[in-house]
Amino acid sequence: MAWPPAPASRRGPAGAPPPAFVAAAAAARLGRPADRLSTAACRAAARCRTSLGRAAVRRPPRATTAAAPTTPPSAPDPTASAATSGGAAEPDPPRKLATLLISCPDKKGVVASLGQLLYGYGCNILTSEQFSDMDCHRYFQRLVFDYTEVHVGAANMGVVESALVDLAARDAMEWTLSYASAVKRVVLLVSLADHCLVDLLMRVRAGELRCEVAAVVSNHAVLAPVAAMFNVPFVHLPIEVGADGDKAAAKARQEAALEELMVERSVDVVVLARYMQVLSAGFCERHAGRVINIHHGLLPSFTGGRPYHQAHARGVKRIGASAHYVTAELDEGPLIEQDTTRAVHRDSVADLVRKGRDLERVVLARALRWHLNDRVIVFGRKTVVFED
Repeated sequence: MAWPPAPASRRGPAGAPPPAFVAAAAAARLGRPADRLSTAACRAAARCRTSLGRAAVRRPPRATTAAAPTTPPSAPDPTASAATSGGAAEPDPPRKLATLLISCPDKKGVVASLGQLLYGYGCNILTSEQFSDMDCHRYFQRLVFDYTEVHVGAANMGVVESALVDLAARDAMEWTLSYASAVKRVVLLVSLADHCLVDLLMRVRAGELRCEVAAVVSNHAVLAPVAAMFNVPFVHLPIEVGADGDKAAAKARQEAALEELMVERSVDVVVLARYMQVLSAGFCERHAGRVINIHHGLLPSFTGGRPYHQAHARGVKRIGASAHYVTAELDEGPLIEQDTTRAVHRDSVADLVRKGRDLERVVLARALRWHLNDRVIVFGRKTVVFED
């Protein structure tokens, strides 16, 4: 008689003899062919098999109904593996990943439309995070998907982008698509303070921030040795007021030189790591959503200069640091990250500055990491941050 496959609930642990092997062993002990075993012998063999499975951990439900193998399991043969693979096993090829950020009016069917579009082209969604703002009826979503096996070929993602354009037009959707293979390039703007600069360069070197630092740019030359320590190009762009005394014209010339450098070095993000100059409204508008500033105060309180002095004068019990996107309104841009620490009556201004510097490092690093990893969506004066 043929031995039927065991029900999933009664199968033994990995490595247990399969049913046909148990039947063959019972036949050998009884001195009869396996296909002529009596019903009692078969039941005895089944009891033997079931007892082997009692100590096994709980398994997930059976995925298929394929019959059990007809040969006993054996240890893997390293020579056979080498013969079939030509040596060590080949690593899997790297996956091609992309991140899609969307913002649109909240309505039914948005998730389904995006899922169907990506699936239709052969993409595999790996993670999906979403948020609905019930006050403004706005929907936000972050999708990470694998396009390695996209039907049109990974080199032809423009076809998928065109489909996204059509979908966005239908659903009034704002969207950005970033590819993991395109590492973002960053310019760090500094003045005299070095604590944020050193912290960011250390994190880049350690691999905590996935980016390339195209240059450190400063209106002073004092931090050039810091950039040299990390083998990062340093560019000195002073604000040189001419004989006419026109400081506004001098700043405009410096900003023009900065923008020229950004184009030459294909810069994606500008970070103001304690850069103590106010950028022009035109610069902020041209690069909206691409310039991140660290303010040494807990916004919206204590905007402008000397926020630690303002906090000390008010006797605050908590001080903070705020990372935000730069806009034409000073320290009014959409907030990305904030943090605070305790202040007590004994703290001097110097104490507040010391405590605040620790916050500035961490807050700016978090904000930059989230931006680099496409986790921030700007909407009006606010942001939606899908934290990691």
